[in-house]
Amino acid sequence: MNLAFGSKSYRVCLARSEMGRYGSATTTMRCAMKNRTVAEVFAVCLWVIALTGPVMGQTKTDGNARTAWGDPNLQGTWSYASLTPLQRPSSLGEREYYSEEEAAERNIAVTRDVAPPPGSVGSYNALWFDRGSVSPDRRTSLITEPANGRLPVRPETTAKAEAERAYTADHPADSWLDRSNWDRCITYHGVPPVSTGYNNTYQIFQTPDHVAILVENIHDVRIIPLDGRSQLTGDVRQWNGDSRGHWEGDTLVVETRNFSEQTQHRFPSSPGTVAVERFRRLDDNTIEHTFTIEDDSVYTQPWTGMRHMPRLPEYIIYEYACHEGNYAMTNILSAERTGEAEASNEQ
Repeated sequence: MNLAFGSKSYRVCLARSEMGRYGSATTTMRCAMKNRTVAEVFAVCLWVIALTGPVMGQTKTDGNARTAWGDPNLQGTWSYASLTPLQRPSSLGEREYYSEEEAAERNIAVTRDVAPPPGSVGSYNALWFDRGSVSPDRRTSLITEPANGRLPVRPETTAKAEAERAYTADHPADSWLDRSNWDRCITYHGVPPVSTGYNNTYQIFQTPDHVAILVENIHDVRIIPLDGRSQLTGDVRQWNGDSRGHWEGDTLVVETRNFSEQTQHRFPSSPGTVAVERFRRLDDNTIEHTFTIEDDSVYTQPWTGMRHMPRLPEYIIYEYACHEGNYAMTNILSAERTGEAEASNEQ
């Protein structure tokens, strides 16, 4: 695990009230932050975009909030953290919902510290994690289609994943290219995201012609044109693909294609994967985020997931300075070279 991961706010904060994090407590512990925030830098980009259209505006937030130019208002900071797994655990069989008691236990379990296994230095304690909670409807998977809540992978997809795991076990760090995109500080949660232990946060900005989504972890910014322009040609590939959006009533629909050969989602994918996301305000404090994945080379059918993203009205996103603090990468590689030298000397 890369123990250097985490935004600078996590590395310098003494503590933070979990209630304060979500805006329901009156106090939050002070953080000594000297670095400029991502919000400061990104504000300049938004100013440039705003030169070609009306200034961004936000009307009073009710369930049908509108921007100054009349579009549904999705602006703000939202959490996609969830303790509901992407696919239903096989041990649950066909059970679609957790009981109230099971959901409550999952929610409280993540607040308890767990001792590391023998020989391990361990990781952060529970205070530093932000895994969210079980979906309000207590579903046992984010996947809603197919009905069994499982990824409909092809047999060859499973075989490829097993071969990749075997290779990684034998070649954990021949070079930096053997490490994941998140180890290398390139991308983390992907498009669409699957939440992990912390920094599961979107900040959404809007103009009449664009939507911009800042993701906290490794601070990707996804610029989504709404003006009907064509997508990039197939020979232009990007880590997080190429997104185009449009409105269907009050729902923002975003289609993303042109993923790279090096793209790593937190589910099986390929450069041919197509992601279609739908963002819809349910009320003042909730966005419904639905996502459908299509890829005939990986899956036997398309699959769809859905999560509710609560608003974080007092949450501040500080710069996620991953590269600057990524001492773990050099340590991983140097430790592997040391192990190889020791093994060679024993022969």
